[in-house]
Amino acid sequence: MKKPIGIILSGYGLNCEEETAHAFQIAGAQAEIVHINDLIKGLVKLDKYQIMAFPGGFSYGDDLGSGKAYALKFKNHLQKDLDRFSQRDTLIIGICNGFQILTHLNLLTGTLTFNTSARYLDRWVDLKIESESPWLRNIKTLSCPIAHGEGRFHANKKILKDLKQNKMIAARYYNGEMSALYNLDPNPNGSLDNIAGITDRTGRILGIMPHPERAMYFTQLPHWTYLKEKLIRKSVKNKRNLPTYGPGLKIFKNAVSYFL
Repeated sequence: MKKPIGIILSGYGLNCEEETAHAFQIAGAQAEIVHINDLIKGLVKLDKYQIMAFPGGFSYGDDLGSGKAYALKFKNHLQKDLDRFSQRDTLIIGICNGFQILTHLNLLTGTLTFNTSARYLDRWVDLKIESESPWLRNIKTLSCPIAHGEGRFHANKKILKDLKQNKMIAARYYNGEMSALYNLDPNPNGSLDNIAGITDRTGRILGIMPHPERAMYFTQLPHWTYLKEKLIRKSVKNKRNLPTYGPGLKIFKNAVSYFL
């Protein structure tokens, strides 16, 4: 069976392309990291891909606002290509800075602004999944890390109403294992209505602030050593059969299975 091919964008401060490509590869896709300039020059065409990922990072140093400059470069040079890609039966994901880029490209609504703490935050959070998006199929909850200074989702009343009515709210922060374990505020950045991710009307375009590609392995969990001992105490057999993968893998596996 032919593997779906994913394009992972890179260039100008995006810095999570290697982890994101690895996540897709582990999930069973073929992943290619492509610099935006190679798309602009026509050295690479979007037509060959089924999945597009805008990974995290700090594109253009967050000048003009997070994700804005990268989105403008895309609009100015690749808008028609992007339109053709999004109109096909494809999947698009934007993670952290990639989510910010998707909002500036008008592929997603709302905006992402400074955390209420006015600080960059790097910690694990818990998500309650509320969407039937192909990306999130059969996922009820998910824990993964955040790493951002401008992750607070904001929208006016009209947009928020539209998001709710059309079931476009993908994930909300909630008081789960990570928040309880470390006694942290479940909503790390003050996001409106606890929103951590949204989709477009089709569900095929997902923007999410936390980083699932950084939760691919069991040993990436912040309390994996505690979980390891807990599992071993239950059964000696578990010492030989500790989990390999983490919760973030599910999102990438869902993307792959969509095309199989």
